[in-house]
Amino acid sequence: MSTQAATAAARRSKITPERERELYGAVLDLLREGGYDAVTMEGVAARTKCGKATLYRQWKTKSQLVTAALDKSRRSLFTGIDTGTLAGDLRAAAVAAAARRGADTELMEAVGQAYLHHPDLRRALRETVINPEVAALDAMLRRGVERGEIAPDHPAIPFVAPGFLGVLRVEPLFEDRFPAADALPAYLEAVILPALGLTPPGGHRPAP
Repeated sequence: MSTQAATAAARRSKITPERERELYGAVLDLLREGGYDAVTMEGVAARTKCGKATLYRQWKTKSQLVTAALDKSRRSLFTGIDTGTLAGDLRAAAVAAAARRGADTELMEAVGQAYLHHPDLRRALRETVINPEVAALDAMLRRGVERGEIAPDHPAIPFVAPGFLGVLRVEPLFEDRFPAADALPAYLEAVILPALGLTPPGGHRPAP
């Protein structure tokens, strides 16, 4: 844990877990209702009957509060995935991500434009939301290398996490091509696993 994260955790420890969930819930509701610009410290304070000074003391800025709420809502996305094979891990991750598709899409759309125009939000989102997801996928790849499933210098390795997470982000823009909730698992089978050499000839998924 970074020094900044440890400091933030220490500050938040003064708020009970129940109160923290209430505050984060208010933030997410405001995001869904009106996007990033609709979230204000004043608005969260009013909805939760929390002092505005308390919010600033705990999170310092709106961007930190928003990203903390997003991080809390997504923290368990890839937690605990370790099937014993790289293909199994990636398939489990794709299923987990697809199951969260609806809820995540609303929130990502809400912060999408703000991400481009607010550097502080961009930095905070990368630290608390994007980087942990990338790290989890990279860990699956490292385990695959250690088991001898793929070579450590396989040229597809650097592109797995960007491709995997990229489909999640752009899927709403291509609803005509991805009408079902299983777009990411399908992409995994059609593109990522063949690129890693983890599917048999013809690209068919092996029988369980």
